Amino acid sequence: MRRAKKKAARHAKAVANSNIVRASVPDSGLLARQVGEALKLCGMTLVTAESCTGGGIAQEVTCIPGCSAWFERGFVTYSNAAKEEMLGVSPETLEEDGAVSETTVREMAEGALQYSRAQVAVAVSGIAGPGGGTEQKPVGTVWFAWACKGEVRAACHQFSGDREAIRVKSVHAALQGIVDLLNTQNLK
Repeated sequence: MRRAKKKAARHAKAVANSNIVRASVPDSGLLARQVGEALKLCGMTLVTAESCTGGGIAQEVTCIPGCSAWFERGFVTYSNAAKEEMLGVSPETLEEDGAVSETTVREMAEGALQYSRAQVAVAVSGIAGPGGGTEQKPVGTVWFAWACKGEVRAACHQFSGDREAIRVKSVHAALQGIVDLLNTQNLK
């Protein structure tokens, strides 16, 4: 009986913490809708190349009814081997710069475009924690790349919070980056 009460209390705390994380980040669903509207207007499709988000960007996108008109596919490439095999990331890049680097996410975005039929790509690789961080790349370090029409943009964010908070914030930043890229491109 005591175990059941403790388990229920832990579950209630986890749900409460999850709601806090979600409340602290603007609605990613709204951003996903904006991404979809922008892509439909220009007749383009999206591909995702995800590492630390584990398919979270694709999940947000596929929550939108009708997304099959503008979402082409997603790659979840958590391991270095997957990044090499599925996206063509260079082993030298991974050896010299690491999986969490500007060079890697740029190659991930370019590979996602090459191995799909999409015209717009987003790539993300980071350290969601709780372990894995270093002094040079602490937990919360997340690199992003967005590619469209031969242009590849990259940015690094340093997020705070636990693993779930970092992942949620990363999905939001990835979607916002797509909106920003589409708003600045001459896509028509």
